[in-house]
Amino acid sequence: MLISDTTHLISYIVSVTLFFNIILALAIIFLERRESSSIWAWLLVLFFIPIVGFILYLLLGRKLTRRRMFRWSGRKKIGIETLVDYQIESIKEGSFEYKLSETASKYKELIYMNLLSNHAVLTQDNHIHIFDDGQDKFDHLLEDIAEAKHHIHIQYYIFRLDRLGTRILDALIEKARQGVQVRVLYDEMGSRGVHKKDFKALIEQGGEVEVFFPSVLPLINPRMNYRNHRKIVVIDGKVGYIGGFNVGDEYLGLKEKFGYWRDTHLRINGSSVQPLQTRFLLDWNQASDRKNLEYEDSFFPTFYRQGNTAIQIVSSGPDSDWEAIKNGYIKLINMAKKYVYIQTPYFIPDDAFINAVRIACLSGIDVRIMIPNKPDHIFVYWATYYYVGLLIEAGAKVYVYENGFLHTKMVVIDDEAASVGTANIDSRSFKLNFEANAFIYDTDVAHQLAELFERDILYSSELTPEKYKNRSTIIKLKESISRLLSPIL
Repeated sequence: MLISDTTHLISYIVSVTLFFNIILALAIIFLERRESSSIWAWLLVLFFIPIVGFILYLLLGRKLTRRRMFRWSGRKKIGIETLVDYQIESIKEGSFEYKLSETASKYKELIYMNLLSNHAVLTQDNHIHIFDDGQDKFDHLLEDIAEAKHHIHIQYYIFRLDRLGTRILDALIEKARQGVQVRVLYDEMGSRGVHKKDFKALIEQGGEVEVFFPSVLPLINPRMNYRNHRKIVVIDGKVGYIGGFNVGDEYLGLKEKFGYWRDTHLRINGSSVQPLQTRFLLDWNQASDRKNLEYEDSFFPTFYRQGNTAIQIVSSGPDSDWEAIKNGYIKLINMAKKYVYIQTPYFIPDDAFINAVRIACLSGIDVRIMIPNKPDHIFVYWATYYYVGLLIEAGAKVYVYENGFLHTKMVVIDDEAASVGTANIDSRSFKLNFEANAFIYDTDVAHQLAELFERDILYSSELTPEKYKNRSTIIKLKESISRLLSPIL
């Protein structure tokens, strides 16, 4: 009798699960606007692992509601819309003045696209300091924090309260004690194990802390698949940071699992700090239900010429109509005349990106791609291996970085233009994560970034066509499985 009851219960659970899986599958096919590869990937998950697949979809697969998530009344006061409209019209008419950078004029099509699809204002008076080492980056950041007079705005995907994180937090507490406005925004999924209560000492001194997309219930977050992957710091509205380094000991190369951490980050002085500030304020107001920030003159001080580098700060996310950073990457590749250098820890591109790189290869462009030698996400690593294999066949040179972990997100072309920021080359960064990149039009900066790439080659091994062709059957199997899952990784 007991066996019969158990059998009926199992049969009932299977039937109910199958019913809901069918309903969910029909909704994915007919009601959601997804690429066919993503649809097939979710259908495989739902029907091969029914119960687990259903739960995974609820946590990871649901699309974000397309509503206006980011609001800030100050956009009108600083004249972003007016400036964007002016730049778009003047570029169309051919009257736009490239004041300090002749290089920028060569990339007016890309600049125009970023303006039209992302409201990414072009500023031409910037100075950039490039960091390729975590210790150097955080030493400079702590110096800037110590010099802050009015406000410190810090946003990181990962903010660990280990040795580095505690060091930064202590510096922030001291500045809050001095009367400086300190605001910290972190992503809950990226900063797992960190809670607002851990910032109690900062809050007691007047600092403010917010969490992006916090869980509704412990361990349950229906928006966990949408992560704020941005790393932005703005100090006194005068200094801005953007790039790949998060806050954690591993970014100083102190974790044995990863070894030396190779990343790229930018410190910006100039008018491009203002769009970084705007991005922070928008993200802060989304995360905060109680303390929305309004316009303050002190957030946007007047800049005098800091340098002659032209920059656009481009942001993207699931709230956007356009995949702005991906489109910017592809446009850069299409505009290359001599070379394309790409560094990324995760290389799982869509067909549009793959085709752009293939066309560059077949056009005689020197295409070089660098990936890490070790995974921090195993399926992502083997999917990366599959996709670089496609480009090796087209003539791209692929390098595997051997001196630790490569986390840089960079595209540079022709010693003229580049993009550095937070966006990897994968569907997650292009569609699911909230990202921010600096698109740079400057021969000196692009040349410096290219030199860093070429230096990294000395610490890399080339994945030659012969090596890739002779890879083991086990590797081929790992690639095939990971490739099937790549649209949802």
